[in-house]
Amino acid sequence: MPALPKRPGIVQLGLKAAAEPSQLMNRLQYRPTTFEFFTSAADFKPDAFKHLKSAINFVDENVTTDIVIHHPMSYHGTHLDQLLDPNREREAYDFLQDSTNRLLQLATDLDVRVLIHGGYGGGESASLIKEYPSLAEARATVFARLDEIVRQGNGHVMIENGITPSFMYGDPQLDEQIIQHHLPLVCDLSHVFIGLHGDMNLTMLALKRLKPLIQHYHLVDSLGQKHDSLPLGEGLIDWQRVLGELNPAASMIYEVPDESDSTCANMLQSYHYLRSLETKLIESRGSADA
Repeated sequence: MPALPKRPGIVQLGLKAAAEPSQLMNRLQYRPTTFEFFTSAADFKPDAFKHLKSAINFVDENVTTDIVIHHPMSYHGTHLDQLLDPNREREAYDFLQDSTNRLLQLATDLDVRVLIHGGYGGGESASLIKEYPSLAEARATVFARLDEIVRQGNGHVMIENGITPSFMYGDPQLDEQIIQHHLPLVCDLSHVFIGLHGDMNLTMLALKRLKPLIQHYHLVDSLGQKHDSLPLGEGLIDWQRVLGELNPAASMIYEVPDESDSTCANMLQSYHYLRSLETKLIESRGSADA
């Protein structure tokens, strides 16, 4: 299939897949502007890590130089939250530290970007927060770790929001801390919306407040109550409003899975949906200026 043509506006095609060959070739036929590699703990075994590096080089040489590596989200069923410490879930903590270090070195060597989660949601994160004397101290632990990761990454790392009070977007106090620390951000739109219980007005305030720091977007719809990963236009997020607050300098992918990992129909459908909204917006502005 020929490459999708470049068009005016900020909406671009970004796709995501694991380094597994059938997934990779399915996505790359569409010539995405940005490509994000999903990784799991299995990718850090010696042969798999070599394969990941080769896959990154292949994408860089043949399709796009704008590459993001998504840090593993879990280790043996434990979410890799920044609140993990050596005294709790020792193996998961050690894997979090080691895998982060290896990815940051790989990103420096290959000049790509790494996405690290600042926190997660649900019962697991809630139980971690309760182990601290206060939410403020839990947040201080997260920010100390993220500051060190950003320093170590030297321009190659970005931090993604979760739906946990320890690291989410939309809480004015927490947003101000993020701004003060000048963290390079990834914004998952569904995480913002879910963390704010489906409040679109508060979601827009968060997008506007953090816009200068956002370097990469995960575009995915939601009904605002749980992590449901809906194609754009099938949830309650007002994408027409969102378009006006996207950072034009940021990259984007559509994090919307199909039933099978080997295809990306929902990602393409979401891209075309957002692109159609942008086209109508550009045309209406043109008519108004005429």
